[in-house]
Amino acid sequence: MELIKPDTYIDFMRYRLPVIGVSVSIALLSVGSLFWPGANLGLDFAGGTELEVAFTGDVSTTEVREALTNSGHPGADVVTVEGQANRYILRVRETSAITPELQETIGSRLRSALGDVEVLQYKVSPGGDKISLRLSGPADTQVIRGAIEGEGDNGVQVREVTRFGGTAEHRFEASLVGVGDAVFQDLQTAFADRAPESALRIEWVGPKAGEQLRDAAIQSLLYAIAFIMVYIAFRFDLRFAPGAVLAMLHDVMITVGIYVLVQKEMNLTTIAALLTILGYSINDTIVVFDRIRENLGRHKDKSLRELINISTSQVLSRTIMTSGTTLVSVVAFFIYGTSVIQDISFALFVGILVGTYSSIYIASPMTEWIDRRFFAKAA
Repeated sequence: MELIKPDTYIDFMRYRLPVIGVSVSIALLSVGSLFWPGANLGLDFAGGTELEVAFTGDVSTTEVREALTNSGHPGADVVTVEGQANRYILRVRETSAITPELQETIGSRLRSALGDVEVLQYKVSPGGDKISLRLSGPADTQVIRGAIEGEGDNGVQVREVTRFGGTAEHRFEASLVGVGDAVFQDLQTAFADRAPESALRIEWVGPKAGEQLRDAAIQSLLYAIAFIMVYIAFRFDLRFAPGAVLAMLHDVMITVGIYVLVQKEMNLTTIAALLTILGYSINDTIVVFDRIRENLGRHKDKSLRELINISTSQVLSRTIMTSGTTLVSVVAFFIYGTSVIQDISFALFVGILVGTYSSIYIASPMTEWIDRRFFAKAA
């Protein structure tokens, strides 16, 4: 199917400077958005506790947010589960109710309460919902419970203390009321008969784990770009690689910037969407480059600038059809998908739009400039 006549010639390169100027402005705005207002990091990267609950009566997001603020969780996120009445995903920044100072206090109380029984190992889980003990001898679970809870002034509540392991081992595990459990109890107190009967899901990510995930996500993007650059250099020519890489960086930067400006939540799903955009961007660029390379042999009397115009005009129908059909699919997912699907669709929508024009106005002009600046002199 040909939307553009095969012999059509459009002088794309004529408008490259104004388009590049607009792109550079948007890219700088994107970089600035990382400093203000800053990325809205999700649970994966910032750490925190996430609950999914279903209320038994009508409850608005404002009521839930006020209840969480009053219970000591200001700034908590309350997200409506699409298509589920009175069902919400709650995110609070806290991951553990046990601070490092409190851990030391509990350890001292245990050693004092157990007397001659030595504490060989004392470990608090990163989520602050379990305390594991390995002792040198037998101990009463009630003594352990009392030492952990203290006089009730530290806010730590023990759900149960369990002994496990063989008869020669003296291992204990105390299950505590964690941040998720505490939030759930606060909701039951605040909403009474409208409160959820149980938490459908409780997850947490520690701040350190979130930081590691964030670093790993950035590294995955950089590795992907580096390997694609090597591929382009071998697949085509060294002069094509910088343009392709610049176009990919341009697409990712602008997509992230728009994502930050509208305060969409950045998480691992967003990184997956950005990797998809990288793949789409390089695929579109390769189609244009492939046609340029073919025309290099057919039209040896023409400049690279003219060849870019000819090649881009020849693949314009394909570009419009591919991008158009992909955008239709993405828009459908955005309209009918859940909140997570909508976030991915939004990133893909922006990335596909930017990636389509960057193949023409970022990758190709960069290649033409490198050819004129370096390879023309060598010839």
